Amino acid sequence: MFLEVDSLNAEDQFLKFVLGCDGSLLLDSTPDFETKKNAPGNLNSVRRFEVVDQIKAEVDRVCGRPVVSCADILAVAARDSVVALGGPTWKVRLGRRDSTRGRLDLANTVLPSASMDLPALINNFKKQGLNKRDLVALSGGQTIGFSQCLIFRNRIYNATNIDPAFAKHRRATCTRTKGNTNHAPFDSTPGHFDTAYFKDLVKQRGLLTSDQALFNGGSTDKLVKTYSLNPNAFWVDFGKSMIRMGNIKPLTGKTRTNSCRL
Repeated sequence: MFLEVDSLNAEDQFLKFVLGCDGSLLLDSTPDFETKKNAPGNLNSVRRFEVVDQIKAEVDRVCGRPVVSCADILAVAARDSVVALGGPTWKVRLGRRDSTRGRLDLANTVLPSASMDLPALINNFKKQGLNKRDLVALSGGQTIGFSQCLIFRNRIYNATNIDPAFAKHRRATCTRTKGNTNHAPFDSTPGHFDTAYFKDLVKQRGLLTSDQALFNGGSTDKLVKTYSLNPNAFWVDFGKSMIRMGNIKPLTGKTRTNSCRL
């Protein structure tokens, strides 16, 4: 992916929850606000911000003037990254305007937590106008993501709904007291956009508490099982849900023309 996202999902998909897809994740801190990069789910996880600047600079150079927002670059790069790794495509609506202000306070309170159970996840998505199908489909985007030991340690040592062999394997690089920033993939095939994420959930090999919550005797079990057996169903729903999430509170109008990171 152009923008590497380890702990909370494909593209900056869950990051769109905070004031929509407005590119504000790219902003550095200023005297007026602290960057969303420092939110617990983002810190030491999302990186390669400079690549977005490089893409924007090249597009603007070819066109002879500033023509593209960083928010639109992120949206297109997300789609193309998924396609490059073997996943589906979808139509990306363009015309977003970049935000000039980050909201760390909202990022800390709005982003889904790795410790959430299913009711909390459903409610979190509902507040953004997204339903249970969106929740499960978008969570499947983590098939190409990684998480840090600090985020999943509690599950691999204390959870009861976890495959013992899987937990033992993860403990090898995430001890009880060390290795906070060591990484582990969300599923068994992190280099491919496929349905391994859902197949692993059925085997109780979800990396985060919030992952396994999707298949733990609740109302989303049937959908997880469907996606694990039917890649096309996941492909179709993922594309639809990415479009729905990309349309959350979009900024429009005159696009900021300077660097994506101020």
